[in-house]
Amino acid sequence: MLKQILSKLPRKLSKPDQVDSAGSDSGNITANSGNGFQCTNVGSALSSKLNVVKRVSSAVFPTSIAAGVEAVEAHLSFKDVSNSQKQNLFVSKLNLCCEVHEFSDPDKQDLKRQALIELVDFVSSGSAKFSEPAIAAVCKMCAVNLFRIFPPKYRSNSAGGEAEDEEPMFDPAWSHLQIVYDLLLRFISYGSLDAKVAKKYVDHSFIVRLLDLFDSEDPRERDCLKTILHRIYGKFMVHRPFIRKAVSNIIYRFVLETERHNGIAELLEIFGSVISGFALPLKEEHKMFLWRALIPLHKPKSIGIYHQPLTYCVVQFIDKDPKLASVVIKGLLKYWPVTNSQKELMFISELEEVLEMTGMVEFQKIMVPLFRRIGCLLNSSHYQVAERAHLLWNNEHILNLISHNRQVIVPLVFSALERNAQNHWNQAVLNLTLNLRRMFYEMDEELAIACQRKLEEEDSRLSMAAEKRRLTWERLENAAALQPFAESEPGFYLH
Repeated sequence: MLKQILSKLPRKLSKPDQVDSAGSDSGNITANSGNGFQCTNVGSALSSKLNVVKRVSSAVFPTSIAAGVEAVEAHLSFKDVSNSQKQNLFVSKLNLCCEVHEFSDPDKQDLKRQALIELVDFVSSGSAKFSEPAIAAVCKMCAVNLFRIFPPKYRSNSAGGEAEDEEPMFDPAWSHLQIVYDLLLRFISYGSLDAKVAKKYVDHSFIVRLLDLFDSEDPRERDCLKTILHRIYGKFMVHRPFIRKAVSNIIYRFVLETERHNGIAELLEIFGSVISGFALPLKEEHKMFLWRALIPLHKPKSIGIYHQPLTYCVVQFIDKDPKLASVVIKGLLKYWPVTNSQKELMFISELEEVLEMTGMVEFQKIMVPLFRRIGCLLNSSHYQVAERAHLLWNNEHILNLISHNRQVIVPLVFSALERNAQNHWNQAVLNLTLNLRRMFYEMDEELAIACQRKLEEEDSRLSMAAEKRRLTWERLENAAALQPFAESEPGFYLH
């Protein structure tokens, strides 16, 4: 009877069970105290006691995810394990690559590099199956290796970003970073990746840290980031509004505060294709991005670095909604440079592209301030600016807009042409001016003659006013010459 009672009592745990239980409990504490991206050494402590197959510590992933996942010794090759163990080996190698080594330890670096190359090959072969533990491990490994704080910029260029005449700076760790970026890109682009599961790890925090990397001075890194962010935008529809808002904040900070950022061009290249996919009619949020982000980007001095993708984004908006053309032109006039001739040339080129897509109604809204500015450009002492402004009339669409509104436009620029014909120093600009004036006479001779007559009358009036001022000053000088100087009275001092 006593033996039957004792047999029902629970037995003591064996030593291996105690080890497993202790590891699981410690993993639960670690997982509950942080998120899936916290690196711990529980799994490595257990792996030193086991040979090939071991229980992965739940400290690497949340306990609910890690349950039942077995990891293979990370130093083994995928060829040396069975198909059933390859996925576990994949996770083990990802955990191994979470260790960050110094440049002074080349052996460990080579070992990690080899593991990364094997991971990329395994994903490229299509054999990988991205379960939730694998997704968490990939995101953690990428976060540990890629997300970092850049050192302060000591560039001489005060405008920020890479100047066009400066040599790019290359990251000495690029040979390692490139493999991690390649793995991240293949992971995001993987056909069977479950976006609903992956979005829990490729979350807002992950995306913000990824966007911070666009300030890298290495153009190779920014090019990889551009491709990856574009794939994330396409894969995770739920994150699209957040990505647009986060990029807008980067642009606001660049325009309004720092004017220093290396990745504005790459971000605009991404948004060029994003804008082309906007549904019609455009949402108010998208229009605000144009008004508050893209148009103010014309202000910084370093616009030459990103002007081409900026122009493409602006043109894409007008292609979606032609009514935005007048808004864009008003923005260009607001930020039009006065003393920077190279910037003026870029603005004229962009203006021509915008005018090519502008309809008659939108053109008439802005034609008066626009051609007042063009009149100043025609008179520019910088021959390239003046020459480029004259060549606007070679565009058939722009010429058609001008000819339909010639009663307003010709009087605005006719005086500029006359001043050029009399005073401009450059012969090429002078020839263009004479050709343009001849075009106005052919377009509407009566209007051109009226403008010529009005200009002569204005010149005559100005000459008469100048002569009147001269005579007035002459009379004052004569009267002052006839008036004797008054002698100073005793005790009177001038201070």
